[in-house]
Amino acid sequence: MNASELRKKFIEFFKAKGHKQIPPASLVPPDDPTTLFTSSGMQQLVPYIKGEIHPMGKRLVDFQPSFRAEDIEEVGDNRHTTFFEMLGNWSLGDYFKKEQLPWFWEFLTKVVRLDKEKLFVTVFEGNKEIPKDEESIKIWQELFNTKEPPQSGKNGFNPKIKIYTYDATKNWWSRSGTPDKMPVGEIGGPDSEIFYDFGSELKIHENSRFKNQKCHLNCDCGRFLEIGNSVFIEYEKQVDGSFKSLPNKNVDFGGGLERILAAKNNDSDIFRIDLFRPVIDKISQQAKYNYGTDKEKDRYIRIIADHLRAAVMLINEGVMPSNKRQGYILRRLIRRSVYCRQQLFQTIGNVEFSSLTEAFKNSYPALAKNWDMIVRVLDGEYSRFDSALQRGKKKLTAAIERNESITGKLVFDLYQTEGFPFELTIDVLKGYGKSISDKDKKTFEEEFKKHQELSRTTSVGMFKGGLADHSETITKLHTATHLLNAALRKILGDHVQQVGSNITSERLRFDFTHPKPLTPEELKAVENLVNEQIKKNLKVTMKIMSLEEAQKQGALAFFGQKYPESVKVYSINNPSPPAGGSGQVFSREVCGGPHMDFTGKLGEFTIKKEESCGAGKRRIYACLSGSRLC
Repeated sequence: MNASELRKKFIEFFKAKGHKQIPPASLVPPDDPTTLFTSSGMQQLVPYIKGEIHPMGKRLVDFQPSFRAEDIEEVGDNRHTTFFEMLGNWSLGDYFKKEQLPWFWEFLTKVVRLDKEKLFVTVFEGNKEIPKDEESIKIWQELFNTKEPPQSGKNGFNPKIKIYTYDATKNWWSRSGTPDKMPVGEIGGPDSEIFYDFGSELKIHENSRFKNQKCHLNCDCGRFLEIGNSVFIEYEKQVDGSFKSLPNKNVDFGGGLERILAAKNNDSDIFRIDLFRPVIDKISQQAKYNYGTDKEKDRYIRIIADHLRAAVMLINEGVMPSNKRQGYILRRLIRRSVYCRQQLFQTIGNVEFSSLTEAFKNSYPALAKNWDMIVRVLDGEYSRFDSALQRGKKKLTAAIERNESITGKLVFDLYQTEGFPFELTIDVLKGYGKSISDKDKKTFEEEFKKHQELSRTTSVGMFKGGLADHSETITKLHTATHLLNAALRKILGDHVQQVGSNITSERLRFDFTHPKPLTPEELKAVENLVNEQIKKNLKVTMKIMSLEEAQKQGALAFFGQKYPESVKVYSINNPSPPAGGSGQVFSREVCGGPHMDFTGKLGEFTIKKEESCGAGKRRIYACLSGSRLC
């Protein structure tokens, strides 16, 4: 079974169970300042999990391209990737555990046809506030046809035991983490993960890192691979710290496409699946190396394959290498892949991006239209990195020739400012008959760990922020973007299209198409028109309709965004238009929310700044009264 077949079978399976397919969200969220990337299928569905009505109904299914920046340093083993595809299905207050668990079991064992004997599951063991997930345990006992009671995962692995219990650090989901970290009013619940066992013949625990540890399902040794996770959102935290059962319970499932394929192949190395294998073979052929025979060389090859795939996907979505946000992550991916290729080949020669990445174009046909641009960006960044390496080498050799002490801090500064890898520093020092002391190596490692932790904290923190912040302030500013969009089109013309948005607790940022700077008079006219609609206290209404009908009614949509067949359309009604006005509706847009119900609740609108944000694009910063910026 290849990736294309698996995607199709998953969608068809859940469609047969009454689910509607929704389009995947953009890999780079166009209207969310709190997160760099879409990191799971659930991310676009959070408002609906929290109670919003989804236009496609209560049963949904999709496959979602995802990216997790915090996993960059983990790539190189048999199972970690930065870019991945997540298969997902959801119940928004419809079915629950007794349907979800048997359905996924049926998909794995009857559709994918995985060996039942190699499957094991984990459930929530409970704590003083929340009971053990006995319902899931009973369902799994029936599915496994076993009367064996569950065993604590901490006690190790026994192939006769199919069900293992873990605490909230492993088998609980909420946007804030474990139950004790959840604020009052937040929702969450236990989850049940399913693992595939690649077998004891791997002898992983004979190596020095794991030989003194008990192997268990959540072990890091690589023997067991998590392939799916069903989250059951059924609790709300109360003021006294207790948890109340929700009247409408939700299911959020996510399964890794690449990992399920690895399980289907019964090969613990996910880089041997069809999405990676042609690229792995190409790199191995160029390096004159047989993949799978040397641990360190395999690590380099996996990093190259993963990072190039992720880079190709990001560039295809319009991300360009830079020193900020998504562009910085893209730059790291490309440069790290180049460095690993140099280590593998022991040369700084031509990277040959076009030949290395050609297989990805074959696996993902949608890349074809942007392929020439993708290769140009990769080649351009390689050239810049080559220059940076030369600068870094020049700085290092100059310091050596001045007989300066090569401290851990200097080595880290070279890494941070020029991207000059630690290993390359060691190689240059060797050429001069020198080495770095253990003390300075430790200093570098400490600084590097701080850098890693900051990256992980930022990524996780941004994602949590994106889930949490549907506050009244954010809702007001989001509603104001609708008024601003309509006002710009009325003042400047119908060529204006929204191409980006960024909302914080203090202000909104709105990006739109327009060929030249706005004059002071145009800016004032836009500002006045928005405030007129606020003073009129217009009603904001929502209606679910087909995308085709929404377009017929003149509803605006986000430029380049993918939408499902049924959408939510928000209209801001003008009951008494001025002479020469455009009718009863001031604004009509396809949008997922959140919105205020009347414009009079927004407060006074002020444009603070207008500037360019690219060729043919302008950017406006604005705020509402009550903000410290207004």
